[in-house]
Amino acid sequence: MENTFIPYHKALSILSAHKGDFVIEARDLEDCIGSYLAEDLIADRDFPPFDRVTMDGIAISYAAFETGQRDFTIEAIAAAGSPQKTLKDSSNCIEVMTGAIMPLGVDTVIRYEDLNVHDKQASINIDAINHKQNVHFKGLDIPKGAIIVRKGKRLSSAEINIAAAIGKARLNVRRLPSVVIFSTGDELVQVDQVPQLHQIRRSNIYGIQATLKEWGLQAQLKHLADDKAEMLQVISKALEEFDLFIFTGGVSKGKFDYLPDVLEELNIKKHFHKIQQRPGKPFWFGTNSNGKKIFALPGNPVSSFVCTYIYLRYWLQHSLGLEQRPLYVALKNDVEFKPDLIYFLEATLESLPDGSLVANAIKGNGSGDFANLVKTDGFLILPQNKSQFFANEVYPFVSYRSIW
Repeated sequence: MENTFIPYHKALSILSAHKGDFVIEARDLEDCIGSYLAEDLIADRDFPPFDRVTMDGIAISYAAFETGQRDFTIEAIAAAGSPQKTLKDSSNCIEVMTGAIMPLGVDTVIRYEDLNVHDKQASINIDAINHKQNVHFKGLDIPKGAIIVRKGKRLSSAEINIAAAIGKARLNVRRLPSVVIFSTGDELVQVDQVPQLHQIRRSNIYGIQATLKEWGLQAQLKHLADDKAEMLQVISKALEEFDLFIFTGGVSKGKFDYLPDVLEELNIKKHFHKIQQRPGKPFWFGTNSNGKKIFALPGNPVSSFVCTYIYLRYWLQHSLGLEQRPLYVALKNDVEFKPDLIYFLEATLESLPDGSLVANAIKGNGSGDFANLVKTDGFLILPQNKSQFFANEVYPFVSYRSIW
């Protein structure tokens, strides 16, 4: 194997060294869903901010119940949103509603279902209650000053809810890079065209665009013919407009694979070109002095899919400061792979009753068999320097679909 091929982990380290520096911008809260948080969300008060009643009923002093008292005169009513009440006579009770601030002088709530209430009199009709029951105490969930959500988190409706609860009408989020995806090759035609025998439709870029959209990135689609002069002109202009470039095809050794030479002529520094892996060996990554990032993926659909999920996702997560949390699964079936390469093997994922996850490896018919992707859930990452992989052995798994 020629020495220009680099190991998988070396490629990851190079991507880490060239992570993106995404600008921070403030947005209105209602415009932040799906964005990546660029500040910690910190509790501006205790949660809950007061001792909160969690059941409709009455609030009493538990000491009165302990002495055998079961009948209580209702002294007042505490509704949610009203100022805090105070029990004046410890042998009485206060009628309370869910969400109300717990009155002073009481410490235990009995729900209506365990009471008989008539003419401002409440009688407890059960024999046992717990001290301080049905009260959500101040600061029990989150104390004031605590970090509730750390920066880097992608904002779902749950985080939006938290932001609103702590008074954040605007949030600092990361502005994601502008992205363009180029397909390359004279054999490609538009999706809505009927290809001739020697042609195929431009499918890869739509899959990659959809993947990026799932990650919060919007990408434009363009095409490059196998014409070096045209490629130079089009890419040169695009470098003034976009931050992140993704190419599919044109990076191998064919006579018309002009892309590496074109990128070099445009003063884009190559950091690697080939990786010791299958599929997806001819994968090119580079940057220019203006911080543009260029990912040139193989043209074969499975290869480009693998490189998107393995490397582009890694780069994006690292750029955003997201925690890398690999998913580990057990092999369901034995696998043999003799080449000294890291092997990204398609597999389905199954959750067993004992709580374990198992991956059933399903080999396709090579890197052009994109139809096999619809039968599987993701890729096993099988290491180099090993040719036999046995059932029940555990390996990392990269999912490209929700399986639950």
